[in-house]
Amino acid sequence: MKQRITILLLVFIIVAAFAVDIAPPYKPTPLKLIIPKGWPQPPKNIYAGNPLTEEGFQLGKKLFYDGRLSKDGNFACASCHQQFAAFASYDHDFSHGFNNTFTTRNAPPLFNLAWSPLLHWDGGINHIEVQPLSPLTAANEMAENIDSVLIKLRKDTAYPKLFRAAFGTNVINSQRMLKALAQFTGSIVSYNSKYDKVQRGEATFTPAEQKGYDFFKAKCSGCHTEPLFTDNSFRNNGMAINSFLKDYGRMKITRNKNDSLKFKVPSLRNVTLTFPYMHDGRFYSIGNAIDHYRTGIITTQPTLDTALKNRIAMGNTEKNNLIYFLYTLADTTLTKSLRYH
Repeated sequence: MKQRITILLLVFIIVAAFAVDIAPPYKPTPLKLIIPKGWPQPPKNIYAGNPLTEEGFQLGKKLFYDGRLSKDGNFACASCHQQFAAFASYDHDFSHGFNNTFTTRNAPPLFNLAWSPLLHWDGGINHIEVQPLSPLTAANEMAENIDSVLIKLRKDTAYPKLFRAAFGTNVINSQRMLKALAQFTGSIVSYNSKYDKVQRGEATFTPAEQKGYDFFKAKCSGCHTEPLFTDNSFRNNGMAINSFLKDYGRMKITRNKNDSLKFKVPSLRNVTLTFPYMHDGRFYSIGNAIDHYRTGIITTQPTLDTALKNRIAMGNTEKNNLIYFLYTLADTTLTKSLRYH
């Protein structure tokens, strides 16, 4: 009997030894951030301390589309950042949030984030890894807390394997979750519009598009600098304050009155796909937004950007040509790519 127990014990130990860890060795597939030819280097390495890998990207993508990151399971990151709208919120001035609430700013598109030193309309976030914490915990957005999210992820049999593939062990914690999300969102690069193809010699503008481009370079490129079509600065563009929101923009972060009504200059890439426009989504067409610069700027605001003190002189033909050009900034390769969905 003793001998039998000993043999069974030995068998159990041998089986257990083989079953301890049958996962494949940790060999992530390195990735490189796409930096299109002719583009500047990103101002900082957003992947310092978070090496970009295929496994991290795929984990981040799964998290991005997972509604369980929200309190009631209805709001994934992708709910407000829809791929077909260049990862903005299509046709909504404000996005829907938990318990029939709404956000208080228009959802900005998520692309070319590696070139953006400060995130959000007011620049209140200074690193892509911590950016998800704001919408995830906001009562009018995803309304969740990190601990609850981690509990839900740990209960899912798929996630431990994905975390192991991305980070070497199946430990699921907040740091790894945020790093994975950063690997996905930071890798979304928009660089295949008609404009880009023209710059690469693969296409040509129509006469109207070319005239619009010439006008753009003369009157708009000071703030919407190529090739990113933003200089990532914060400026007051002369809009009347939203009386309901009373949103003073950058001043909320800096507490400096000189930053009153200053908001981040958005990229004009994919502008025809990301309406409505401005921080509060008040303009539902490109024409309306352009008309603001022609006739709507409040020139008496103390913090108005000096480049706009005389508004922007523009005839109807110039306006139409400018719109034709702006359509060339739409990157349908981005919006249709299966890699991002």
